[in-house]
Amino acid sequence: MSDYEFTMSLRVRHPQVEPAEVTRALGMEPQHSWRAGEQRRDAGGGALGGTYQESLWMCALMAHPELATDSVGVESELLHAINTLRRSLDFLQSLRASGGVTELHISIFARQEFRLELPADSLVVLGQMGITMALEVNPHSSPMAQQPVHQ
Repeated sequence: MSDYEFTMSLRVRHPQVEPAEVTRALGMEPQHSWRAGEQRRDAGGGALGGTYQESLWMCALMAHPELATDSVGVESELLHAINTLRRSLDFLQSLRASGGVTELHISIFARQEFRLELPADSLVVLGQMGITMALEVNPHSSPMAQQPVHQ
């Protein structure tokens, strides 16, 4: 059994960028996006009070959480994401220079202690692209642990 499951997403927050511009530049379709100044909406599309203060663009980089194996893990998927994003280096740097934040968000669901080794070269490239890496580690509870005990 593997030590963890994980998923990755890319998030862009910016004072004013058009989400369609992010989509074109990165060549990825977002799961969620809005533009600064638009009416705030709930998950069902209903209007909420106020407007969004900044633009947001978010894209899942994995279709669903993956169980780490000898051949697939955070390290290998991080390298894949870096190679995909490298083609947009100039755009990512311009986002940062104009007040934006690009974040590679990694959620890890751990069953027990484990170790990740993130190569320095990968971290340097993320820095060059102006991408922040956020690691979120969550305890993984099995469905059996969530069921009530009947006596």
